[in-house]
This record gives sequence, structure tokens and C-alpha cells, in this order.
Amino acid sequence: MVLLAEAWRALGGDPAHLDRVRLTGPPTTLPARLPVTALAQATVAVAGLAAGLAEVRVDSRAVAAAFTSEQQLRVDGQPQALWDPLSGFFPAADGWVRLHANYPHHRERLLAALGPDVPARVAELPAAEVERVVTLHGGLAVAVRTAAQWRAHPAGAALRDTPLVAMHWADGAASPPAAVRPRRRSFRVLDLTRVIAGPVATRTLALFGADVLRVDPPHLPELPAQHLDTGFGKRSTLLDLRTAAGRAVFEQLLASADVLVCGYRLGTLDRLGLSPAALLDRYPGLVVATLNAWGADGPWAHRRGFDSLVQAACGIALLEGDPAAEPGLGSPGRLPAQALDHGTGYLLAAAVLRALAAGGGVHIHLSLARTAAWLLDHADLPQPPATAWDASPWLDTVDGITYALPPFAGPGVPRTWAHPPVPYGSSPAAWLP
Repeated sequence: MVLLAEAWRALGGDPAHLDRVRLTGPPTTLPARLPVTALAQATVAVAGLAAGLAEVRVDSRAVAAAFTSEQQLRVDGQPQALWDPLSGFFPAADGWVRLHANYPHHRERLLAALGPDVPARVAELPAAEVERVVTLHGGLAVAVRTAAQWRAHPAGAALRDTPLVAMHWADGAASPPAAVRPRRRSFRVLDLTRVIAGPVATRTLALFGADVLRVDPPHLPELPAQHLDTGFGKRSTLLDLRTAAGRAVFEQLLASADVLVCGYRLGTLDRLGLSPAALLDRYPGLVVATLNAWGADGPWAHRRGFDSLVQAACGIALLEGDPAAEPGLGSPGRLPAQALDHGTGYLLAAAVLRALAAGGGVHIHLSLARTAAWLLDHADLPQPPATAWDASPWLDTVDGITYALPPFAGPGVPRTWAHPPVPYGSSPAAWLP
């Protein structure tokens, strides 16, 4: 309940509303040294509270299935490959590095930086040098650090005084503005997110009644399994915002949108004249929600990143690994789920729902690294023994796709989404009537 109370407080929620939450199921379904199950239940529960559910029942087994949704995904009974062989931990000359190469363009940049024999080249270099060289080439690599090393690093130190959920109201207001336009029962969400955290947030908003239109650039195709896992309840279109025609259509969509969720690197929309401040000035009442890997401030704020890289950089990987193993700092491990992604996604959905209820006109920002810091703040929380569980009651199959059901239960909660994923890029760039 500690993490639940903290998450709800970060969203500005009334503590009395916590009485509507019922946490059920075994205390540990996502076994780890850190309180991952508690974080998972807390972030899901606050999304339910923010949606206005009269009662929010959150079973730890349903949550575990949802937090491992990409692992549960099957197409015609077959699991879907998500990880490239070059995505993982590799021993460096003085420790370990974590590489990420799931997307083809990231793999190409990694090979350009390190050559064809990546493991051999990594073994020759200090971990920090691998991180530097790969990043210079636009690839993804981080040196595996302890939690203390990360806190002392400028990127980690920049997170020290930032809120778990940052909400900046229009015109610098300290509190929510009055509603500036009526809210539809079904609100409209422009979804400019990829991979897991942002798509989990918008998938959750779709469950609670949003018309979610995911917008992707035509030159950056999504991994098919990633689209299937997080595409439930949404529509999918392609727009090139770098062209005048694409921008014109996007502006038409913005004019009647309620929410814009963006998971691009910080500054991407700014270069198009679509910074959060500019958007709120032109579209009063809009909710602008942004998220990134490394936080809004500090030397890594504009750097690419993924859940696995944040776990490695901030100390989680070593905490979850084998401290007695070699080389150097021990053998790193990982959380049983992409919990930073999923947890941040549910927190973001909760923040959007809270902002809509307050009338909008706000810029929300969350980051995976800040969620990681929150989890690490509770490293000393005793963890109950893990309980074996069966995911099948929390899975369903539609059109040959086996997927994890939403982790919410209670009066008025839909069992599943309105429709399965549509083909990638197949929807018109327009709102539903």
C-alpha cells in the first residue's frame, strides 16, 4: 500500500479515494529483489481511480499478465520474437555494457560503431568508452552501473528533485484551470508513441473510452509484434510531419483533439513548432503528455533509451543480478517484466485522466528513469516469497492473437478492448464521427 499511496499522491489524488481500491491475489507474482509486484499493482490501481471507477479491484496475477503482455503474446499459438541477438549484456574490459538493437536502424548504427564482431570489440574497451562510441553513432549502449554510481552521475543527479509525475499547467498556474470547452464522453487522443510505455498508456485510455489514433512516420515501421501487443482498441495511420501535406492533416487532427501523447525524444516536436508551450497556447484545454527514457533535465535528457537500458544504467540490473559472478562488477540481471515501461505507461494514463477531469490545459511529463528511481527508493522493502501462478485466466484469443486482458476489475469495467489491433497504418487520418 505504500507505493499505491505515493503514486496517488503524485497525481494529486484525494487520499480518501484509496478506500475504493481492493488489492487481491498473492503478494508476489513478479519475483524480484525490488518490489515490482507492488509497483505494478499501484500503477494499475491509480489508473483505475483516475478513470473514476467506483471500485478498483486489482489482482496481482492479472497485473503480472498485463506487465508481461509482450511475453504472453501469441499469433496462431506461436510466441513472437522481440529481441535481437545483439540486445543484451556483454562483458567489457572493466565491467558490463547493455546494448539494444531490436530496431533495424539501431542495429545498423551499433555495427557502424563497433564493427561486425560486436562482442569481441566490446570486450576490448572500457564500458564507458563503448557507451560513448555507440552513442556518438546514434546507437544504444549504456555502461552497467551501481545505484550509487548512477546517483553520482550527472544524468542521475538531474532526477534527484524531479517529481514522479510532473504537471505544468498553462500560463504557469499552480492549480488546474477551469474547463475551457465541454468534454465528450469519448475523448480524442493523438498517439505519437512507440515501443511499450506510451502505447500502454494510450491502450489504457482506449479501454476507458478514448478514440485513440496512433500516428507513425512512414519511414520508421514498427515491429509487428510490438504493434499487435499494444494496438488493442486503437486505430493506426501514417503521416509524415516533415511535409506540408502531413503537417496540414496533423493540424486538423489537433484542432479537435483532447489529448496528445508523445514518446519521441525531447525536442522532436519543438523543431516542428509543436512544443508543449506552443500547443497549449494554440489549443487551450489540450492535454499534452510527454515521456522519455532519461528525464526532462540533465545531459541525457535528449538521449535515446529503453527500459532495459535504464535498468542497466541506474543500478537495477546489478541489484537483480549475481554479485558474486565475474567479470568486474558481478553478473547483471533484469526485472521479470519491462516494469519501468508498463508502470510509467499506467501512471501516464492516470495523469491524463486526472488532467481531463480538471479541464485540461496542462503539460504532463514522465520518464522511465524517474520511475526507476521511485522503485529503487523502496529497495529495502521486504519481499514476500514468490507464488506460482497461471496466466491463462487473464488471457484471451481473438483473430488468432492471444493477448493479456486489461488488469482492471470492478463494476462498469470492460473485460477487454472494443476491437483487436487494426493493420499497421491502415486507418484514415481522421477522427471517428
